[in-house]
Amino acid sequence: IDLSESTLYPVLRRLQKDGCLEVYDMEFGGRNRRYYRITEQGSAQLSLYEAEWIRYSEKITALFEGGQN
Repeated sequence: IDLSESTLYPVLRRLQKDGCLEVYDMEFGGRNRRYYRITEQGSAQLSLYEAEWIRYSEKITALFEGGQN
């Protein structure tokens, strides 16, 4: 996937605003770096998205295979 900074950082900020990510800065090699950590709420949301994706992909696969789901 080709992602640019203009795509990635707005998504990270939104996830932080929604409580799904924690952000902290730490020095590395003489420079300040920003790190992201998934929160408990973020893990729960990710689990919901994963389950939704599985259901969605099963339905799409069934359509391509000629079945009904």
